[in-house]
Amino acid sequence: MIDAHIQTISSALALKPQHVQAVAALLEEGATVPFISRYRKESTGNMNEVDVAKVRDRLMELAELDKRREAILSSLDKRDLLTEDLKQAIEQAQDKTSLEDVYLPYRPKRRTRGALAKERGLEELANILFKQRGVDPEREAKPFVNQGKDVPDVDAALAGARDIIAENISENPKARAAMRTLFVKRGAFVSRVAKGKEEAAATYRDWFDWEEPLAKIPGHRALAMFRGEKEKLLKLSLRPPEEEAVGLLRRSLLHGDGADSREVGLALDDCYKRLLGPSMENEMRAEVKKRADAEAIAVFAANLRELLLAAPLGQKCVLALDPGFRTGAKLTVLDAQGALKEHTTIFPTGSLKQQNEARETLRALCSKHAVEAVAIGNGTAGRETEAFVRGLDLDIPTVLVNESGASIYSASEVARSEFPDLDLTVRGSVSIGRRLMDPLAELVKIDPKSIGVGQYQHDVDQAALKKSLDDVVELCVNSVGVDLNTASRELLSFVSGLGPVLAENIVSHRDAHGPFASRRELLKVKRLGPKAFEQAAGFLRVKGKEALDCSAVHPERYGLVKQMAKDAGCSVAVLMKDETAREKVRIADYLSDEVGLPTLRDIMAELAKPGRDPRAEFSVFSFAEGVKDIKDLREGMKLPGIVTNVTNFGAFVDIGVHRDGLVHISQLADRFIRDPAEVAAAGREVEVTVIGVDIERGRINLSMKSSVERDFSRSSTILP
Repeated sequence: MIDAHIQTISSALALKPQHVQAVAALLEEGATVPFISRYRKESTGNMNEVDVAKVRDRLMELAELDKRREAILSSLDKRDLLTEDLKQAIEQAQDKTSLEDVYLPYRPKRRTRGALAKERGLEELANILFKQRGVDPEREAKPFVNQGKDVPDVDAALAGARDIIAENISENPKARAAMRTLFVKRGAFVSRVAKGKEEAAATYRDWFDWEEPLAKIPGHRALAMFRGEKEKLLKLSLRPPEEEAVGLLRRSLLHGDGADSREVGLALDDCYKRLLGPSMENEMRAEVKKRADAEAIAVFAANLRELLLAAPLGQKCVLALDPGFRTGAKLTVLDAQGALKEHTTIFPTGSLKQQNEARETLRALCSKHAVEAVAIGNGTAGRETEAFVRGLDLDIPTVLVNESGASIYSASEVARSEFPDLDLTVRGSVSIGRRLMDPLAELVKIDPKSIGVGQYQHDVDQAALKKSLDDVVELCVNSVGVDLNTASRELLSFVSGLGPVLAENIVSHRDAHGPFASRRELLKVKRLGPKAFEQAAGFLRVKGKEALDCSAVHPERYGLVKQMAKDAGCSVAVLMKDETAREKVRIADYLSDEVGLPTLRDIMAELAKPGRDPRAEFSVFSFAEGVKDIKDLREGMKLPGIVTNVTNFGAFVDIGVHRDGLVHISQLADRFIRDPAEVAAAGREVEVTVIGVDIERGRINLSMKSSVERDFSRSSTILP
């Protein structure tokens, strides 16, 4: 079966079968997606991590299909229902839908109307009527009247026969396939406000009387209406016109105009209304939901990736402030490694006396610790605190930091283990400072769903969401690389081949024996064997005697690099520093069956910039002066902002007023765009124009167009 799966996947993803086979074999051996895409390019045809992940996911789906297929075959065999034709049909089913259609008539089921009619001996009558040979239904039904079997008269016999016909048709694979096609092509997503809920459902006003083709409805709109239905504020229907659906059954299954055909016609009407219609609608709901979930999860993953790969300030001493009006700003000072040196509370928005004390404290701490940057949380009192600090003319960068999820970290087990004796608000200040230094290293400590970059994150399939976000975190961590001697256990747990247990063991070994002197010392860590070392080593950085340990060159290629250095007449360290020495290396001389051009090019690029960080260079961003509250906004204002979230219908932008504004997809660019991700990404700095302010509802409409039009009607549909 695996060979058939390889062919199926290669065709679906437009990949060569031998490359799919190689990925499958590597995954079977325990290789990770980052390792395969980075260090096994020759085997996979230079497949990137996205394609490797797609192959992995498709293999998992097909394995689940095979598991279900085996369960069905076993069930049928145990009940003596498995014929050769049925077995062949089950084995040839290419997807879950067709497999379940084949199995449906044989599934153990509750006592349905059709099943009860069969128990009363009416199946033969149903078969007679369904043949539609022009017989008299009442005459044919008389022999089946039986008081002992609860068939008191001819009408009861005919009703039971119709129930059997209706159920047989609803379980017929061909009938289901034809109806499924009709639902896909002609189905409509219809939304109506629930009776008497007009006021309570005000948030869903746009969908009080809405109709849209199933095939075209955007995922975010479907999820919004599903949420309204779940809250019992909307009534939804996902069906084609009833006359078309019933007509489809009648055209294919009615063969005459006699009395027996009329009985079959009644059964067909009942089949659609009671059985096939609801069954197909449930399928369509599941399919639309699955598609919408996939869209929302993809948006979330893209936003998370941008946030995790945001430019780091780097290893600098940082003073961090978690602002507040009433309780003051929690202040912490972190050294270049992120360790807490000192903490206190100041009141930059308090009384004149408190403000003077705050100035003295800030200046004293900056001087005492040689502070190199100030990080300020962008929540309550953030802009006011920022203005206060900038007014001190400290001559160091002052940066507003997105604090979404900092409170989640503060109360987490991770924070408690790091700072068991600190107040939650102090922990939050530490997190804000560390986010400025290295967003990736700090954000991995928080559940991605708490970071605030998702779209309908609580409405989508939670297992699929977690899997996708874990993939994003893993790929980001491994693309950047991790310092083995400073990384937290949380960051280490996302390194290829490690996981929480080995990450904990690494930290414990580091605490007991001091810093690692080389990658090779990883093999001394409890339970970390050769396989885990192979998967992890290339993504870990160690500053030691072995120059290549601080690069992304895998230890399995150290011998090759040393040969290059020898041929160039220098040491490996010189080869990494001297461009002239590297120019002496002709990579064609090192080609082999095992090492091809992709790997050799990666090695040469790594030697030129060892341990290079793929993230952008850090730059200081500032919001507009004098614009701190939604009441300060006026239509036509041009303001700097930072994209905080990208959705299918637009992008949300922080302009420094404690409430993000929406740039609707129609206002994102001067040209037409289908996907907001074409021009917007979380964390990106943009210039926007205010085109609408609704203070009462707290809504801000923005535009990124160079010339702003006055028709903003399409920008009003916002659902939190």
